[in-house]
Amino acid sequence: MEQHYSFEGYEKANMARACGRDLPISMKHAMELCSMLKNKRLSDAKKILERVVKFKQAVPFKRFTNGLGHKPGMCAGAYPIKASTMILELLNSVESNAQQKGLHTGDLSIIHFRAQKGSRTMHPSRFRGRRMKVTHVEVVVREVAASEKKTEGKKETKKVKRQETKATVAPQTTPSIPHVPPSQSPTHSPQPKRGPQ
Repeated sequence: MEQHYSFEGYEKANMARACGRDLPISMKHAMELCSMLKNKRLSDAKKILERVVKFKQAVPFKRFTNGLGHKPGMCAGAYPIKASTMILELLNSVESNAQQKGLHTGDLSIIHFRAQKGSRTMHPSRFRGRRMKVTHVEVVVREVAASEKKTEGKKETKKVKRQETKATVAPQTTPSIPHVPPSQSPTHSPQPKRGPQ
């Protein structure tokens, strides 16, 4: 069965894609994960998801923040274990698709990552009356060209140089100003009161 994608401009020569239909995960969790992992390297995205599953890194929630507490280094965050596991399997699938096409997996970058709401069917048996959480997730990766690698390397070196300059520059100390006692105001003799004329 042919899958339909919402991504336009797909190039078969240097791109690969995969989709997960009717995944039993929360759409809100999937959307937050997709927004965090988009425009990242495929290898880096897989490492992030592995850290999330092990409770070593939290996912920042920027849209669906109702009832979420703060996490170290961010405002609202959570550990969506089930969604991270499913999306990690999807990334492994798109990586195998890229290998089958002859693309270099170390140079793959995620250019499209989207989660959509699926058809919500009823729970069977004792959960009658409650609808299931179903989500469609699709991902498209592209092989990064050599020219783009050079620009990314220049950006990283600029960031490192800025951090080094900030660390080497010593804070400027303000010169100490000697304490000068306030000048005493001259005493004025009280003027005689004038009576009624």
